[in-house]
Amino acid sequence: MSSPTRSQINPQKLLLSKWTGLEPRDKEKHFLVTKVIDPEQPKHLIEFVEVEAVLTRRSFTMRWEELTDPTKWVQGWI
Repeated sequence: MSSPTRSQINPQKLLLSKWTGLEPRDKEKHFLVTKVIDPEQPKHLIEFVEVEAVLTRRSFTMRWEELTDPTKWVQGWI
């Protein structure tokens, strides 16, 4: 399964998408995008998302483009 590139991910469709972290920490491997953070100025594109670890429910904010790094993330749960 190949990882999606930036052009293949629609930031508007990120909400509730599933991701696998390829460098698990504290047994956190599977994540869900729980929030797409709207930009401060409406004319700008979405930059940030909040992801939540399925196992621990710990959440953090990150740039959505980071999900396109195939060395760190794979779309879906594997």
